[in-house]
Amino acid sequence: MGKRNMDALSEEEKRLFPLKTVTSVVSLFESILKRTTEPDLALLSIIVGCIENTLTCNQQILSGAKSTVITTTVDETSEKLLAIPPVRKEDDFPEIEWPIVEALYVKFRAVIKSSVDVTQYGCSEFATRELVKKVSDVIWNTLTRSYYKDRAHLQSLYSYLTGNKLDCFGVALAVVAGCQVLGFNDVHLALSEDHAWVIFGLDGKETAEVTWHGKGNEDKRGQPVDAGIQARSWLYVSGNPVICSRFTEVASLVSSINPSITATTDSLEVASMQQALLWVLYDTGHLTRYPMALGNLADLEELSPTPGRCHCGQLFSQAIEVARRCYGNSHVYPYTYQGGYFYRNRMYKEALESWANAADAIRSYNYSREDEEIYKEFLEIANELIPFVMKVEGSGHSARSILKDSECFAHLLRFYDGICQWEEGSCTPVLHIGWAKPLVNTISKFDSQVRRHVVISCSEVAEEDTPATKPQAKEQEKEERLVDSHVGGKTADQKAWLGSTVLAALTDLCGRTVLSPDFFLGPDTKTGSYTQAIHSLNISGTAASTDSPVKIVNKPKLYLRSHKMAGLKDLLLSEKLNTHAISLQLTAQSQVQLGGRKLRGEEAKDAKQEGRDANLSRPKRTRKE
Repeated sequence: MGKRNMDALSEEEKRLFPLKTVTSVVSLFESILKRTTEPDLALLSIIVGCIENTLTCNQQILSGAKSTVITTTVDETSEKLLAIPPVRKEDDFPEIEWPIVEALYVKFRAVIKSSVDVTQYGCSEFATRELVKKVSDVIWNTLTRSYYKDRAHLQSLYSYLTGNKLDCFGVALAVVAGCQVLGFNDVHLALSEDHAWVIFGLDGKETAEVTWHGKGNEDKRGQPVDAGIQARSWLYVSGNPVICSRFTEVASLVSSINPSITATTDSLEVASMQQALLWVLYDTGHLTRYPMALGNLADLEELSPTPGRCHCGQLFSQAIEVARRCYGNSHVYPYTYQGGYFYRNRMYKEALESWANAADAIRSYNYSREDEEIYKEFLEIANELIPFVMKVEGSGHSARSILKDSECFAHLLRFYDGICQWEEGSCTPVLHIGWAKPLVNTISKFDSQVRRHVVISCSEVAEEDTPATKPQAKEQEKEERLVDSHVGGKTADQKAWLGSTVLAALTDLCGRTVLSPDFFLGPDTKTGSYTQAIHSLNISGTAASTDSPVKIVNKPKLYLRSHKMAGLKDLLLSEKLNTHAISLQLTAQSQVQLGGRKLRGEEAKDAKQEGRDANLSRPKRTRKE
C-alpha cells in the first residue's frame, strides 16, 4: 500500500522560515518540486492558504500605515484596486512561522488517521470506492453546515483547519490530500472547468464524486461520474477533464489562489506570489496540460508583465492550443479568457472571433441547470460586452469599423449558432427574450450589403426542418459562384458571362440598384465582341468595388448547424430586417427537449415508425381543457 510517514520538510527547507517574501516562498516550492518524492499536498495547501488568508481576510491590512490603495484600469467599464504597502517591499508578507504551519499539518494528519481505519478496507495497493467515500465523509462531516459556492478564500486546507469551511474545489483537494496521508497515491484530482472529482484504482480507471456542486447534491458522493458524461453536460467536459498528477495538483492549488480582498480590491502580494509560483510550475513543465492555469497566468501577466517572459497573448494562445490538442476542444474558458483580453485591449474583431470559438466549444454539450457558471459567462458576452462593442464602433465613421466587416458579422452569427445548438436536445431552454433583443439590436448595426456578403450554408438536418430555400436565395448562391470563378480565372464559355446571370450578379455587388446597360458595356463597346464586353465588365466591376466598404474577393463562408439559426438564414440576409420575426424564431422552444432526452439510433427509428417526434422520449400529453 506504500504507506510511509513522510518528513514534512527537510532541515534546509525549514531554514527558509519565517516566510516573509515571495522569493522565500518560491525557493521553498522549487526545493519541494525538485525532490524525487511526491510533494505533500496538505503542507503546501496550508502554506499558501495561510499567506492568502492573512493578506486578504485581515481587514487591518487595508488600514493605517501598512498599505495604500491605487487604481488601475482593467476594462472599459470597471476599475480594480490593488493594495500596495508603501513601507515594506511589495513582496513582503507578515511573517509565517514554521511552528504554526507544522501544528496545522499535524492536526490534519491526526483528523484523517484517527477517523479512517485502513485495515477495514483490505491491504490492497490501490484505494477502493468505499475508502474514498469514507475519506470524503470525514471531510464533509467536519465542515460547518453551510454551502459556500461563491465565497472567496475557502479552497485551502488552512481554511478547513482554522474555520471548518471549504468550497467545492477545497473539498476535493482535501479528499486527495487525505488519501495521500493514508498512503494511497493512486487517488488523484480530475478537474473540469467548474467541478472536481477523483480518479483511483489501477491506471486511474475508477471515478468518484467526492464534493458538491450547487445545492443539495451531497448524495452524489461516492458515485461514478458516468451519468454526467453521458448527459453531455459541460460540467463534466465530455469526459475530458484535466487528469492530475501530484505535481499538477500542486499547480491546481496554486491556480486556485484568490488575491481578492473585496470585489474591487486585490492584494498585490498574493497576486505576485501566485504569478511567481505559476512560472515555477510552467518552467518545470507542470502546466503543459492545464489550460485553466495557463489562462490564469496570462491574466496575471497582462496586469503585471514579468521581464524576460513571453507576452500574455502567447499564453492565451497556448492555453487554447492545449485545450484543442489534449482535450478535443472540450474546454470553453480558454477562449473566453482570450476574448476578454482582446476586449480590454480594444481588439474587437479578434474578441468576436474568440467568443465565436467559445460558442463552437459549447455547442457539443446539452445545457443543464448545473451549467450556470458558463451560462452567465455567455450571457454577459451577449448582453453586455458585444452591445458595448457595437456602441463604441457605431459612434464614429471609421472606414475600418467592424460594422463594415462581413467577417465580424460571420463571427457574430457563429457565436449565436453555437448557443442555439447548445440548447438543442436540452431539458432546459437557454435563449429567452433577454437574449433576442441584444441580438436584434446588434444585427441591425450591420448594413444589408455587409450582411449579404457572408456566404451562409446550413446542415442537411437543419435544412429539412426549415422552410424550403427561396428561389431568390438559390439564384444568389449561383451568381456568387459564377462571380468567384471569374475572379479566379477565365471561364470556358465567355458567352455565358453576357447573359442575365452576370448582369444580376454585378447588380447585386453594386448594391442591387437599377443600372443601365451602357454602364456595363460602355458606349464604345460593340455588342458582338464578346472579348471586349468581358474586358469592359471587368473594369466596371473593379471600379464599382473600389468605393465599396465590402471586399468583393474572399467572402467569409459560414456553416450554420443549429435549427434556429438555419431558420433565420433568409431573414438575416434580407435587405430590411424583420426584427419581430427574428426574435420569435430565436426564442422558440420547439427544438428544446422539454419531454426528456433526445432519442438516437434505433430508438429514433422506432419513434418515427410510431409517428412520434424523435427528439422526445415520450409522446406529448393532450392538454386538459
